[in-house]
Amino acid sequence: MSTVIAFIVIFGALVFFHELGHLIFAKRAGILCREFAIGFGPKIFSHKRNETVYTIRLLPIGGFVRMAGEDPEMVEIKPGHRIGLLFGEDKKVNRVILNNKDKYPDALVIEVEQADVEHQLFIKGYEDGNEEELKTFSISRSAVFIENGAETQIAPHDRQFASKTIGQRTMAIFAGPMMNFILAIVVFMIIALFQGMPSDKPVLGELAADGSALESGLKQGDVVQSIEGAEISSWSDVVEIIQKNPENELEFLIERNGETLEIPVTPDKREVELEGGKNETIGIIGVYAPIEKDTIKAIGYGFEETYTWTKEIIFAVGKLVTGQFSIDALAGPVGIYESTSIVAQSGIWYLMRWAAVLSINLGIMNLLPIPALDGGRLMFFAVEAVRGKPIDPQKEGMVHFIGFALLMLLMLVVTWNDIQRFFL
Repeated sequence: MSTVIAFIVIFGALVFFHELGHLIFAKRAGILCREFAIGFGPKIFSHKRNETVYTIRLLPIGGFVRMAGEDPEMVEIKPGHRIGLLFGEDKKVNRVILNNKDKYPDALVIEVEQADVEHQLFIKGYEDGNEEELKTFSISRSAVFIENGAETQIAPHDRQFASKTIGQRTMAIFAGPMMNFILAIVVFMIIALFQGMPSDKPVLGELAADGSALESGLKQGDVVQSIEGAEISSWSDVVEIIQKNPENELEFLIERNGETLEIPVTPDKREVELEGGKNETIGIIGVYAPIEKDTIKAIGYGFEETYTWTKEIIFAVGKLVTGQFSIDALAGPVGIYESTSIVAQSGIWYLMRWAAVLSINLGIMNLLPIPALDGGRLMFFAVEAVRGKPIDPQKEGMVHFIGFALLMLLMLVVTWNDIQRFFL
């Protein structure tokens, strides 16, 4: 059960902050955001605040922010339609009843002659019982359509996604992945503040139970002054000398509680794989880097760790693209769940680090120039900037639809591979 909770919390947080980035910058640009959703499929929770409906959906495979104008507006008023109108204090229409008008006895019923609910915001029509006088009714910018009891707010053109500048649209889309990187930075900072971060001081950290350091009599907190007569000024110096001397006895001069001690230590050997597939033998003594807590350094640590992991993930993606990794190396929700289960057993700090790495991974993957992903949309914006005009919305929509279908197919393949790997 704890694994299920950890998975839901981690995955929910990653999707939440990603979509929150879209929502914040879309609203800053003045775009009407109809829905903020975590998950896909049927709704299991719904709450409307101001203009936006916040929902949690059944399938935990992502999320979305539905912005006005991205999808075709579903409500259309055509000449000949009989509709009901309700008015606000400013005498403008704030409710347009499309059916079941008998439930709104105070509504003014008209037969529509002409309507513009995007630009000029008016409805022209004839009142029931007065078919000779054509009247014009102004529509409030926040008016809603009511159909089968459900309300849909109108979206004036200047509040639709497509009406915004390339810069505003780009920021609204880029903000999702950006928030994933920010989340990773903050999580790494929290880890550094409360658990501590590796220090470069020449001080021994935690000792492994089966390492030669413990067997030789070294202790956590020992300050290394020299090794084989070579003066030591940093932890990097300690690591460098040990790695260069597998199975060679080294004389450690250390300071412990104000005393200076000489302790011989023989590093064990270990085979490590280098880039390019080559192996190298290095020395190890089973001691971890020292840990320190410092508020200022913690901020830098958050950025450094995020940068390091970003490079690693991009490198791995490059290998996948060039065929050095097979599709079997990918993990879907099932694989992530199993990995989360393993990491959760190591404690909260490892789980937080895992969440930060997943957040970076989500940010990078969404920036890939693949249709239906944020990177694919940004690619279309770049083409629009070069051409000086947008690509036909129907053609772009078709490309994104095909891309989404292929992504769903890839998700099914990866999920099946995960199931075979872990359960069959």
